[in-house]
Amino acid sequence: MAAVIRPARAEDLPGMLELYRHLSPDNAPPAPAVAEAAWQALLQSGLTTVFVAAEAGRPVASCTLVVVPNLTRGGRPYAVIENVVTHADFRRRGLGHGVLRAALDAACAADCYKVMLASGSKQEATLRFYEAAGFTRGGKTFFEARRR
Repeated sequence: MAAVIRPARAEDLPGMLELYRHLSPDNAPPAPAVAEAAWQALLQSGLTTVFVAAEAGRPVASCTLVVVPNLTRGGRPYAVIENVVTHADFRRRGLGHGVLRAALDAACAADCYKVMLASGSKQEATLRFYEAAGFTRGGKTFFEARRR
């Protein structure tokens, strides 16, 4: 059965929590009430879209697109893509590129002047994956401030 790429739905939450274990295996999942609240906020914000590649109804690849309203660049928004992940059993099938393509298409439809994606990976294969998906390495310097 071929995967279907679509925006995530409320009923995808259990599958997404399972999928995110492939993104951050050392992170404990959030408490059920926290997960439900965050999931509903993601789905209902109007600024975010979680794209999934679903096979047999189960999310097996995903990314989150955030379109940010903007007062520069003639009022054109910009976008950020985060939490890009493909289930280990479904890699190398084009599903990661598929969800990224859906996110890039949505950003284009929203007239975003740029789309940013940061990766903490140092693996050359991962960096080439993003380049093959249409991203350019090293365009700007990335800074990060983490809060507990």
